Amino acid sequence: MNAATDFLPASGLLAQLDLLRIEHAGAVTHLCLNRPAKRNAINEELMRQLHTALLNLPASTKALVISGEGSHFCAGLDLSDLSERSVAEGVLHSRGWHVVMDAIQFCRAPVVAALHGAVVGGGLELAAAAHIRVADETAYFGLPEGQRGIFVGGGGSARIPRLAGVACMTDMMLTGRVLDANEGERRGMVQYVVPAGQAVTKAIALAGRIAQNAPLSNFAVTQALPRIADLPQADGLFVESLMAAIAQGDEAAKERLQDFLQKRTPKVVKS
Repeated sequence: MNAATDFLPASGLLAQLDLLRIEHAGAVTHLCLNRPAKRNAINEELMRQLHTALLNLPASTKALVISGEGSHFCAGLDLSDLSERSVAEGVLHSRGWHVVMDAIQFCRAPVVAALHGAVVGGGLELAAAAHIRVADETAYFGLPEGQRGIFVGGGGSARIPRLAGVACMTDMMLTGRVLDANEGERRGMVQYVVPAGQAVTKAIALAGRIAQNAPLSNFAVTQALPRIADLPQADGLFVESLMAAIAQGDEAAKERLQDFLQKRTPKVVKS
């Protein structure tokens, strides 16, 4: 799949979302944050449009790529959009972000984030909600909220420690430490590091592979696996048994198993 030539612009409602650039190629949808002059900083309107897009993905979408236009993935919260709020208003604002981040994490299609430049604050919270993260060598990760007298509010305190650990997030927030792409990979924030300018290409290639999987299997990996990890082991193993039985009973799974047994699909080898 060629990122430059195979994708066609979205139509209908998705084409009206001016802070996003959305395009499709086969079973893959590419959603690009489109506020390059603001380093794709997140304001309320961008959050609304992102939520609208996630709720209205085409039925053909089996994998989703999220990237950022311009020189940066996302520089976090647009501070010019931050007004003085009461405690109650602050809680509601944060909970609104949670709704959008949950829509990414629990999207019906697996989500691959293509990261470059700034992946900071709310941008890192957004990336952490994806299922797979690809960073190019220009990507850097920061959580400057501690220096700005605020706290993460977009789900970062629940998701980022699961990737990099509480100690790493504590360091980043207290000291302003910034991680480069390679350190981000070592810390578990990203799964792939690629040369500058190649994150979207790699993410689209991964999304294309993911889209070929049985949909129910993808659903089990993205929806059941994180929940099982949160359960006590005995409960998790029971849920695993239920999910395994459901998945193997799916017709697509039966067809794929027969393809393997009849040697119509390749064995697992190191690429």
